[in-house]
Amino acid sequence: MNSSASTKERILTAAEQLFAQRGFDGASLRQLTAAAGVNLAAVNYHFGSKDRLVEEVFRRRLDSLNAHRLAALAKVAGRPQTTLEDVLDAFIRPALALSSDGSGSLFMRVLARAFAEHDDTLRQFLSENYGHVMRQFTAEFARLLPRLSKEELYWRIDLVTGALTHAMSGFGMIQRKSDVSEAAHREQTVAHLVRFAAAGLSAP
Repeated sequence: MNSSASTKERILTAAEQLFAQRGFDGASLRQLTAAAGVNLAAVNYHFGSKDRLVEEVFRRRLDSLNAHRLAALAKVAGRPQTTLEDVLDAFIRPALALSSDGSGSLFMRVLARAFAEHDDTLRQFLSENYGHVMRQFTAEFARLLPRLSKEELYWRIDLVTGALTHAMSGFGMIQRKSDVSEAAHREQTVAHLVRFAAAGLSAP
């Protein structure tokens, strides 16, 4: 990694940690530069503004996550033999893989901040850049659950997304046992969450 790329990554990593701890308004550029070990000029050079930095924190995680989600969805979407569990696996598995990389749970706290703080600008950015991913999954859920009204489907998808976010945050009652590998624990979580979500989406 060259020096410029390394500096940019340090800034993004420090920003993600500070945003998770203090929120977007609570984390100052002064705190950020101190945590990243850079000066303000470096932040301005790589990002131009704090708003742009916030967007790049999201892009660093969500671009990769949603590319994996869409690739998995493309393998099952529209096929007669596709099950609800297949689509849920495409939605859930890449997200849990992100959370197991050591910083995914931290990023989920950043994502939760975006909605808890009612940041309309950031919400618009997320909708404009990543809303198409959710629309593709919603269309496939609708195809498999034709009896549900649009409103009811949206309610259920929101609740499934909330359960996934909770699982990714690492705050749940079920923690990985010392004799269970990270990969095995992730597979258990995927299996339980897919079954749970499928039951919720298809309930009467």
